[in-house]
Amino acid sequence: MTHIKITVFAFIVIAILSVTIVDSCKVPAAILNKSGAQLWGENCNRCHNAPDPKTYSDDQWDAATEHMRQKAILTDLEITKIRDFLKSAN
Repeated sequence: MTHIKITVFAFIVIAILSVTIVDSCKVPAAILNKSGAQLWGENCNRCHNAPDPKTYSDDQWDAATEHMRQKAILTDLEITKIRDFLKSAN
């Protein structure tokens, strides 16, 4: 009987952890609903004056955004939206 209780408890714990892990992988609506321009303004301006999007070429924006993705701890979706916005100025 004790073995069954432990098995049921373990199953419940695994189920809760699985739901928590899967839920934490979802992209927050705050990111999904924002444009690249909004994310650029919110993230890049918090540490420095963000340059005009026309300042750099597409290749330069690729390098700059990759560097800032790591430095600012941005998600792949955030940096993709920001990069697309910046490149749209060229």
